Amino acid sequence: MFKNALILGASGGIGGALVAALTAQGTPVTALARSRDGFDVTDPASVAGHLGALKGPFDLIILATGKLDGAGLPPEKSLKALSAEAMVDQFATNAIGPALVLRELPRLLPKDAPSTVAILTARVGSISDNHLGGWYSYRAAKAAANQVIRTAAIEIARSYKQACLIAYHPGTVASDFTKDYARDKLPLEAAAAHCLCLMSRLSAAQTGRFYDWKGDQVPW
Repeated sequence: MFKNALILGASGGIGGALVAALTAQGTPVTALARSRDGFDVTDPASVAGHLGALKGPFDLIILATGKLDGAGLPPEKSLKALSAEAMVDQFATNAIGPALVLRELPRLLPKDAPSTVAILTARVGSISDNHLGGWYSYRAAKAAANQVIRTAAIEIARSYKQACLIAYHPGTVASDFTKDYARDKLPLEAAAAHCLCLMSRLSAAQTGRFYDWKGDQVPW
């Protein structure tokens, strides 16, 4: 069981389910959300202000923010559907946002104890696992986030020897986030359970990797 958890994006489907599951386990949880707390990953001042006000340390941190529709436009099915505005919006939320959170991360981690950090990305951010094409802005933003996570894991490991930082694909989960996409979806409770099960098994030996909800490693 984790001693102290921080869930960012706690008003979303997965974030809310994670808060509920951790609370049911008896884990103290600090939860931040845009709708309730004004925590906005696209605003550097908001990220620095909210995370700067936290004391920690946290042995579990999960960033559960993200968006599929850039600038209100659905994921592109072809090159002709590309929109600069949508791509900028996707990168702001799905790549720059996680980077801003990771910038504040080191002081929130225990120095001499195990800790686990998961940034929710997506399998479609894998370059080598792209067999269908499409979804240009979302794929590119998630691929960028994966690179930021991988790079941050290398740096953090130098000072926080027991920290594990991963990119995490939660699967297609039944929430408002995916209401217009896919048919077979994981219930929120199951998605939270899968996530926390994997988090409890990770150690510093797995830092800098990319995992899916089944616990399998995803190729970059």
